[in-house]
Amino acid sequence: MTINTGTLNIVEDRPMTQWLWRAVMAFAAMALIANYSSVFDVYEISIVIFTAISMMFLGQNWSGFRWHSVIVAILSLSAVRLYGNDLSLSETDFLLNYILASQSAFMWMSALFVMATVAYFAGLLFRSDFTNKVATAMTWTGATMGMVGLMVRWKESYLIGVDVGHIPVSNLYEVFILFAVITALVYLFYERRYQVRSLGGFVLLVISAAVAFQLWYAFEKQAYEIQPLVPALQSYWMKIHVPANFIGYGTFAMAAMIGVAYLLVSWRQVKNPKGRFVESMPPLALMDELMYKSIALGFAFFTLATILGALWAAEAWGGYWSWDPKETWALIVWLNYAAWLHMRMTKGWSGRPMAWWAVIGLFITLFAFLGVNMFLSGLHSYGEL
Repeated sequence: MTINTGTLNIVEDRPMTQWLWRAVMAFAAMALIANYSSVFDVYEISIVIFTAISMMFLGQNWSGFRWHSVIVAILSLSAVRLYGNDLSLSETDFLLNYILASQSAFMWMSALFVMATVAYFAGLLFRSDFTNKVATAMTWTGATMGMVGLMVRWKESYLIGVDVGHIPVSNLYEVFILFAVITALVYLFYERRYQVRSLGGFVLLVISAAVAFQLWYAFEKQAYEIQPLVPALQSYWMKIHVPANFIGYGTFAMAAMIGVAYLLVSWRQVKNPKGRFVESMPPLALMDELMYKSIALGFAFFTLATILGALWAAEAWGGYWSWDPKETWALIVWLNYAAWLHMRMTKGWSGRPMAWWAVIGLFITLFAFLGVNMFLSGLHSYGEL
């Protein structure tokens, strides 16, 4: 069934496809639990079940996400099989060396995201649907390679040593990759839902910036090397707190870049309302709605991440809150977006003031994410530059 409401175009898959996807996710969860029951505790089993349920909902009407998940699984399992128990094969095996080893996959991800940024802006400039579709394909492929790299890096950490093995969300290098992948997937969801590609270049700009930092950090600081976890990070909480946090960061970044597009379009409308750029962009009302939905989604996940972080802190340091710089700035970020949503929902604020606020919010979030690590110290100093 297809529902058309102006620019909104939602395509629902057939019930058979939906049930097949749910069955695949349920089978995958049961297989993981059965194979690793000897090492999984009750929390890790709960995470597997929750992840499977979440993927059921995400994929039931989103064919792109289904293909993304299947390809990530196939490529990741292929890499695991090629490695066996020998990490050195990444230097001699062709597929590992050039495609599937984590560093190779991250290089592909980086190149594809940068090329997608250029392609989206080229599609906007020349009004080329074909170029826009190529940009979307590049973004999907970049997100897929980034996720494959994270999955394979997880395996590589265990090949170094069982005591070293951990989920790859433990340092700035790994979480910048996670940020790029999550932001791309959130954007692709809204791109499909609203059938609008002209915002792609703006959103991919912030992803390309993350890629640039990740590359600099990798080569300047040798951050690509897998290190053992510090004691505070040796917890199951990391597996849920960090991803939830970065869904928030990714959606806040996306809202800010849509805010930039909104401000540019509103400025150009005053000077030349029939100009090429204005006519190529979505209506201001649609961009305003996308900012709101992105921030609302991010706020929900950031709130969850903050609660999980407090529970983790109580377990690791004996208290739910210690006014550590990272915690304090996380609270500032939370209050900023709580106020944004309050003014939007209760006072009806919209338009340019909210777009400026979303852009300023990105800088507040950026300082909480990166600036604290650069300029301040505290209990979260394991993430410093």
